[in-house]
Amino acid sequence: MWDYTEKVRDHFLNPRHVGEIANPDLDATVGNITCGDALRLMVKLDKAGRIADARFQTFGCASAIASSDALIELIKGKALDEAARVTNDDIAEYLGGLPEAKMHCSVMGMEALQKAVAQYRKQPFELEEEGKIVCRCFGVTDRLIEKIVREHNLRTVEEVTHYTKAGGGCGGCHAEIEAIIARVHGKAPAAKAPAPATMTNLQRINRIQEVIQSEIRPLLQADGGDVELVDVDGKRVQVAFRGHCAWCPVSDVTLKGAVQAKLRELVDPELVVEDVGERLNKS
Repeated sequence: MWDYTEKVRDHFLNPRHVGEIANPDLDATVGNITCGDALRLMVKLDKAGRIADARFQTFGCASAIASSDALIELIKGKALDEAARVTNDDIAEYLGGLPEAKMHCSVMGMEALQKAVAQYRKQPFELEEEGKIVCRCFGVTDRLIEKIVREHNLRTVEEVTHYTKAGGGCGGCHAEIEAIIARVHGKAPAAKAPAPATMTNLQRINRIQEVIQSEIRPLLQADGGDVELVDVDGKRVQVAFRGHCAWCPVSDVTLKGAVQAKLRELVDPELVVEDVGERLNKS
């Protein structure tokens, strides 16, 4: 499991501000439920323009819920200008830290707040309205990637994925993310490594087993899920989801965006992965 702090566990298990506000003054949604994370932030202002109440609805993991709850703890009672200066680092610090791979949850909270303030003031939300979509799997724009790379001095695609989820799906945007990183740091994109030599069928099967064991299963197990390799038939890989993944409503996204994408990245770009768990259970 992820090494969560006690404060993260507390705000996940006992959120103070989950719910809905009737007729909120500020109301914004970021993320996409089909991609696994979404956050709706609702804010009510008092007569002085300060945040009197705020509520959230989140579809996501423990870190997403805890980060959303922490955000509201940080902004209640503040004027909008002061609240808008709350960053994802402030959220993570309030929680006593977040696992590196879960930093995108704190970024989502910051993004929701900034979008809500922009909409309330009838201003464009530049990260969304002026940005170009780079990662289509998770709907992440070049503006957000550039902002996070600059603010956190990120240097690799993996680090960008930790903070924004961009690049964590099919992998087709990796080159563009690398170009953004290079532009921010004033360097030329790193040269691509030469393509690996063609593998034999036995080598491919062994490599698939190795990647599932070392790269994919630990990520799924950290959130209560799991996956098992069932069979490999040429370029077709059959797996069976277990645990939370077996009944998760976005398991198709996990199948293509996590399992297939990782196997294509590290084994063979032509692999096609299918979940046969339900078929096995019925047989």
